[in-house]
Amino acid sequence: MVGMAGLEGVEQPWQRGGATAARWVPSADDEQALKALELHGDPTVEEVRLPSRPESAATARRLAQCVALRHWVLAPEPAENVILLVSELVGNAVRHTGARMFGLRMYRRRGGRIRVEVRDPSRGLPCLMPVQELDTSGRGLFLVDKLSDRWGVDLLPRGKNTWFEMRVTDR
Repeated sequence: MVGMAGLEGVEQPWQRGGATAARWVPSADDEQALKALELHGDPTVEEVRLPSRPESAATARRLAQCVALRHWVLAPEPAENVILLVSELVGNAVRHTGARMFGLRMYRRRGGRIRVEVRDPSRGLPCLMPVQELDTSGRGLFLVDKLSDRWGVDLLPRGKNTWFEMRVTDR
């Protein structure tokens, strides 16, 4: 797995406009993350349905934060990567599918692997595009490709599941 520091030329989530800000480290006690879990449900138990609105990416990040840090007790770097990649898949579902709702599901597998799925009703396939250093958009699947061990799309009778898997370590 490629760590965040190994992505030269890619703006990291804690960077804004080229200037490096204090690195955000998610906290297991984050009140907003716990509230998101209470309001929307646990994506490790059943699919969480969210509206296709830009603010749902933040909700999905908070859900992933709770799962990664509280349920799965992941080490900080893999937890950050899971949270970032959840946000990227959700952002793609919101921006590109025209869906009114999408679903988020998170699984912990044997052998230290996790799988995250974002289901939407569109059968349009995501496309991994080449990314240049000065690009300001289009980096979502690039990040998914670089930070996950595997990713893909499963076509469903009505829509698709876009997913990623990664090997993770516990704290």
